[in-house]
Amino acid sequence: MKKLLLASTSTIYGSEYLEYLMPTLKSFFKDIDKILFIPYARPSGVSYDDYTKTVAKAFNSIDIKIDGIQKFKSTALAIEEAEAIFVGGGNTFVLVNELYQRDILEILKRKINSDTPYLGTSAGSNIAGLTMQTTNDMPIVYPPSYTTLGCISFNINAHYLDADPLSKHKGETRETRINEFHTYNKTPVLGLREGSWLEVNDDEVVLKGELTARCFQKK
Repeated sequence: MKKLLLASTSTIYGSEYLEYLMPTLKSFFKDIDKILFIPYARPSGVSYDDYTKTVAKAFNSIDIKIDGIQKFKSTALAIEEAEAIFVGGGNTFVLVNELYQRDILEILKRKINSDTPYLGTSAGSNIAGLTMQTTNDMPIVYPPSYTTLGCISFNINAHYLDADPLSKHKGETRETRINEFHTYNKTPVLGLREGSWLEVNDDEVVLKGELTARCFQKK
């Protein structure tokens, strides 16, 4: 049995970190006292400890403690013993590279598939898909593989943006980039708009939030 909550973003306009998700997180983690946080995506290059402090402050509002994985001598054992897991956003290439370098991707997958609640935001949601190939991030490092957790049967494009017909910008849209992906790949892609999230219970996937999502499939 899988229990995942996959959010497009951690922060929406006009709110604090995870504030918009807190009512949902309180219910999702209702029987959890402590969450293992994996900060490897490092948004803006923030340190693991500083990132963990931001997360701990947010979860303090619902009386849940946060342990950063960096404090443990064995990252594999930390995952194995975790009550619940949160992988935060940042750069998906950096995140996936760290998971491979530390040889914990498969351990994380097994843990999630054994009924451990999992929260992902942005990059942490991207890795729940079959591959990380539909991330928006710059490839600042080169992971050994693009294959990720495969906890859902499609890929996520977090922070999905619709084209603005009034914009003077004539560069590629997000839709264009995903269509380019489908010239070489068959994996369906879900464009997840800001403020939206997926609730996954085993093989059931339900879209939550006020906005719709876009499903792209190879033509």
